[in-house]
Amino acid sequence: MSNNKNYRNAKEKIEPREYKIDDAVALLKEIKTAKFDESFDLSIRLGVDPKYPDQMVRGTVVLPHGTGRVKRVLVIASGEKQKEAQEAGADHVGGEDMVDKIKAENWFEFDVLIVTPDMMKHVGKLGKLLGPKGLMPSPKAGTVTFNVGEAVGEIKKGRVEFKVDKTGIINATVGKSSFNNEALIENSRSFINAVLKVKPVALKGKYVMSIHASTTMSPSVKLGVQDFEK
Repeated sequence: MSNNKNYRNAKEKIEPREYKIDDAVALLKEIKTAKFDESFDLSIRLGVDPKYPDQMVRGTVVLPHGTGRVKRVLVIASGEKQKEAQEAGADHVGGEDMVDKIKAENWFEFDVLIVTPDMMKHVGKLGKLLGPKGLMPSPKAGTVTFNVGEAVGEIKKGRVEFKVDKTGIINATVGKSSFNNEALIENSRSFINAVLKVKPVALKGKYVMSIHASTTMSPSVKLGVQDFEK
């Protein structure tokens, strides 16, 4: 009951208008009531139809201030690339043995899987296990690459992968409510600009329909799209 009351009180402080990102961040921090460090999230509704391949939107961006969460990285590679991954700070490194471990033990003690192209013939067999969990690596996401050291480094620094869902929406966490205002603003702008840069060439109509910002427990605040389309 208390949570519902806090939510209603917070919603009453949000005006039915579009906010600039600076004002939205300040407002969301002001109406925060949760006792834990909430995630700061963005929801971007696009005017695309993801069922058409030429309107699929996906990409990656390294947030300047990270996400506030250090991701566990598994690298499946061979030879010297395993050493490169270890030196870059990967949490788990291996070859076919890791493929067998995932399959035999249903082991998923990782958040991101990076694979060298030569190992995809083995990892591809795990599609039915990795796919539903959003862990299947791909070249477009930068997780199928021979540059494993660079990929691990970017992920540890705060690289975020995004992909439009079947309803035309991209949801992402771009920080924590404990971040200072400037960090949240810069992260938000970096993420939104990354989405703007991958507008499908085939799209004829409006690309970004709406953008909303929120924290884990808060109502959402609508952002002005024109504030970013410059």
